[in-house]
Amino acid sequence: MSNMSASESPLIENATQLTSVCQDYGGIANDGRPSIPGSTTVSNVGLLFIISAQFFSTCTYISVKMLNTLEPPVHSFQVITIRMGITFICCVLYMIIMRIPNPITGPKGVRMLLVVRGMTGFFGLSGQYWSLQYLSVADATVLAFLTPLTTAVAGCILLKESYSVKHTVAGVCSLIGVILISRPPFLFDPNPVIPDGHHLQEGTPVQRLAAVGACMISVLGNTGAYTSIRAIGKRAHPMHVMTFFSLWCTIVASLGLSVFNIPVVYPTPWAWLLLLMVGASGFMTQTLLTMGLQRETVSRGVTGMYAKVFFAVVLDRLFFGVIPSLLSVLGATIIMSTALYVVMTKKSTPDNTTDSATA
Repeated sequence: MSNMSASESPLIENATQLTSVCQDYGGIANDGRPSIPGSTTVSNVGLLFIISAQFFSTCTYISVKMLNTLEPPVHSFQVITIRMGITFICCVLYMIIMRIPNPITGPKGVRMLLVVRGMTGFFGLSGQYWSLQYLSVADATVLAFLTPLTTAVAGCILLKESYSVKHTVAGVCSLIGVILISRPPFLFDPNPVIPDGHHLQEGTPVQRLAAVGACMISVLGNTGAYTSIRAIGKRAHPMHVMTFFSLWCTIVASLGLSVFNIPVVYPTPWAWLLLLMVGASGFMTQTLLTMGLQRETVSRGVTGMYAKVFFAVVLDRLFFGVIPSLLSVLGATIIMSTALYVVMTKKSTPDNTTDSATA
């Protein structure tokens, strides 16, 4: 069996599959025609959309981290409930206005897959938000790039896709990168010397290790979400996927607040502004990413996604004064390199050449 094509890249498979569906429902897609000669902006508008999406995604993380620093802090479950509740309402209203069939229940034949996408997506989102309590935005962002490797394994086991020895080696290398970022106390000095001018994240080594564990839960959740989207394919409208994602995030997060007796914080004006930033930035991320992937090839699109690491480092420095340690930089380099390798070394097959060109 041949390797997966670039259009089936695990890192952006969710957005790629949604893009393919958008094309079936009349979305704007790259039809293979050359862009307007002499216009750099026009020829790279898709890539610019994708890079802009990464900026707004980083702004979401920054806002969530600020909410964690308030007194009392706003719990990640409350943030998810507010953000995804608003998203659910907007998605349903959009489908009703556009007269998309089955706006709430989804199309027959994929409803269970849509539920799986929603449930696993919740763990992907909540794990990422929780980890921001004790990890820098840059570290949490980089750890999320483990998803291509875990998705490749899930695709091999559940969808009978190919998985090469090179992917295994890449996975081992990524694990080394995770260790360098998490720096467990039984392997590293629990009280490292902090260079002058540097500010490291607060929290004990145990708390940092727990935060990395939350990131790994996020990676596994995203793996399940991306794999389910691969299985859904073009059998559901993109808004159906978003609706089930936002609905189940709202339900599970609300239940979490009740079951674990987490007090609901009545936001101050500043907290309301941050919550608004989380919602607005999340919406802009999803919109710009979809628009970009409708106009750009996957290989160029995934390159634009790596701009998120740059934004994370810069905004981390501006808002929290955090400068990554040498070990974090080394671990990030290893993870990013292996993730990029997994995404960029896919070989196209005759059956998916068209998809690759129009992704």
